[in-house]
Amino acid sequence: MMALLMGERNPDTVARTCDLGVAMQLTNIARDVGEDARMGRLYLPRDWLREAGIDPSAWLAKPQFTPALAQVVSRLLSSADELYAQAEMGISRLPAPCRPGMYAARLLYVEIGREVERRGMDSVTSRAVVRPRRKARLLMSALVAAARAAQRDAILALGATQFLVDAVRSHPLPAMAAPPSVAWWNLADRLIGLIDMFERLERRQRVGDSL
Repeated sequence: MMALLMGERNPDTVARTCDLGVAMQLTNIARDVGEDARMGRLYLPRDWLREAGIDPSAWLAKPQFTPALAQVVSRLLSSADELYAQAEMGISRLPAPCRPGMYAARLLYVEIGREVERRGMDSVTSRAVVRPRRKARLLMSALVAAARAAQRDAILALGATQFLVDAVRSHPLPAMAAPPSVAWWNLADRLIGLIDMFERLERRQRVGDSL
């Protein structure tokens, strides 16, 4: 959605921005394992849980952190990291004024995953949070990253998001005027604020659905 609003409709780029969205959602799941479980929700892949020797229903009835659960969370974060790497190729193709904000979002969510790792993959007893000072440093890193050119090898879209790429491909629009220039720090702040708003809405919905 954001790629289209930024005027980018190239199918390969849209596929990479979809990768970023999926990666961010996987990070959300890894971070909120305990919080979701206490609302009766389980988003970890159930086949992965069974492979780790965890019965999903029994665990959800009495959620607790175990080394086996840590393996599942680590596996989820590894999948997210692969998608973050692919997403960088798409971010580099976005209009220049938009890149720092998108890099900031990517770096922020990667850091959430690193914080989960620093807590030993235990997202049951506590919830990983990126401190404001660390966020500020990530914003500066985003400016540097936005100036770099990323590798542009062709990669297929995820099966789960292929329909989005196909929809964009089948509905081309006339050439659009370049988006107005926006100071990178304002765009980054707005983007992070928008992501925070989506998170609050999602958390509110989860609480409402559990009542």
